[in-house]
Amino acid sequence: MRFRRKGKISPRYIGPYEVLDQIGLVAYKLALPPRLSAVHLVFHVSMLRRYIHDDRHKIQLENVELDENLAYHEGPISILDRQVRQLNSKKVASVKVLWYNHPTEEATWESEADMRDIYPHLFDTLEAKVTTIDAAQAFAEVAMKHPED
Repeated sequence: MRFRRKGKISPRYIGPYEVLDQIGLVAYKLALPPRLSAVHLVFHVSMLRRYIHDDRHKIQLENVELDENLAYHEGPISILDRQVRQLNSKKVASVKVLWYNHPTEEATWESEADMRDIYPHLFDTLEAKVTTIDAAQAFAEVAMKHPED
């Protein structure tokens, strides 16, 4: 079902939802969840798209960790990598984030500024790692310039 939200990068479609009934030749009644109770249940076919089954859309239950309230939480565990890209006259920093309940292969690139605003604690460990790496590189450079005889 096509559904717009404010913002440039919003999902264009939400769902899938079960079709309950065909209304006339060009409309369908859908079974919507309670959170969409303010939305009318009948949609024109131009607002709908056929769902193509994909196993990647399923969450493996053995990988899901529930808390004591049986709630599923998604949040960042750590930052795996950092990159800065040049876009026209502006540099944009991104960080590769590992998320709870997701394997390393599903780590995503996120805006560094956004992640610093929402999860500042992630950058404490990242900055400590960078400082350690920088110190090791500086030591190696000095050792190469002045080898001990």
